[in-house]
Amino acid sequence: MSYAIIGFGKIGHALARAFARSGIDVSVATTRDPESFASDAASIGPTIIPRTLADAVMADTIFLAIRFESHPEVAKALPSWKGKTIVDVTNAYGVPPEALGDLPSSKAVARAFPGSRLVKGFNHLPAAVLDQDPAVNGGRRVVFLASDDDGAAAEVGALAGKLGFSPITLGGLSDGGLLVQARGNSWGQLIFKNLVTFD
Repeated sequence: MSYAIIGFGKIGHALARAFARSGIDVSVATTRDPESFASDAASIGPTIIPRTLADAVMADTIFLAIRFESHPEVAKALPSWKGKTIVDVTNAYGVPPEALGDLPSSKAVARAFPGSRLVKGFNHLPAAVLDQDPAVNGGRRVVFLASDDDGAAAEVGALAGKLGFSPITLGGLSDGGLLVQARGNSWGQLIFKNLVTFD
């Protein structure tokens, strides 16, 4: 299984550090030449591999750590996303619901990536919290996941576990997804909830 993070801002860095802590290879890409952020990637660790966008989208599982408004541009990188799992880490705060066709924000993202299996996740925590070690006082920090594809949710949940998080699946995008979405001027009820589970 191969992984990529599209976007290398604060959230992209936080995700990259999670992969680095776990020693898992992950490609990172932006719309810029990878040489422009190669030293930044190297400072995180040797498992963080700068790539072009065209190369990064060849990964099996792709994290969208970009501004919501940028996802249609990324979606143009492939004619079909069949066989890919997209982890939607975006938030559509400030985007009017009518601009999304009154859909949950992740359903709008899913439409842009035809053929993909989309999982909403890793978006409810601020970058500064997501960036911290998820091991907290003997427990593990929670990440919420929502998807209309149970298999994709299970795979991303297993990866979240390898990254040290405690995944909690909320159901489909039209119900559970609403709990962790931001759109218009509202936040889902679970946005910013910094929870920890203990075994």
